[in-house]
Amino acid sequence: MLFPPRPSSLLHLLYAFALVGSTQLCSPSQAQETATDSPSWITLFDGNSLDAWREYKHDDVTTGWRVADGALTCISSKEQGDKARNENLITREKFDAFELELDFKVTPAANSGVMFHVLETDQPPYFTGPEIQIQDHVGGHDPQKCGWLYQLYPAETDAAKPAGQWNHLRVMITPEKCQIELNGVLYSEFVKGSDDWNARVAKSKFGSWEGFGKATNGHICLQDHSDEVSYRNIRVRRL
Repeated sequence: MLFPPRPSSLLHLLYAFALVGSTQLCSPSQAQETATDSPSWITLFDGNSLDAWREYKHDDVTTGWRVADGALTCISSKEQGDKARNENLITREKFDAFELELDFKVTPAANSGVMFHVLETDQPPYFTGPEIQIQDHVGGHDPQKCGWLYQLYPAETDAAKPAGQWNHLRVMITPEKCQIELNGVLYSEFVKGSDDWNARVAKSKFGSWEGFGKATNGHICLQDHSDEVSYRNIRVRRL
């Protein structure tokens, strides 16, 4: 025969259900804390403002770049004429470990670059900051192809889109692992400062450049190579 549960048994049963529910649900404040645990993205270019940028060794952005149609475009020396000069842009902030995402579009035969851990010295930014090559992969004249870490880590594939089309670049730089992805394809994975890294630097033109690739904190740089190249949707987050 089954007997109805005692009141105390009912209380214990209800308490058990309450404990189970509490392990599956969290308060709004706990949920908010969990959601904000991951680093937040910092917008470096929103299609309008250049507040996050300045020219290398200058306090502002001069005539070498323009903002139009939601894109940041390096003006070619052909268009600038005698006013042309290397007006490399750097972030106002410095970054050590980070993830960077941006879109870029090249014109035929155009060349540019995205550098990281750049320090301001008497030399151009590529004397300290490793460069990810940005180039027309068909008409470009430099043997270092689009998406390669210049003279250090080439890629075995070619995922670059033709001139005039937008590409997506993702860069992750941490002490443990670095990655470069172009249009969702992993181009290279390396450890900055490792034996392999140092050996590759020694064999490159950078081997005799004191301080190249040594910094672990520095600016992100968009290179002015005197060609028309556009960037948009630039964002970064610290890791």
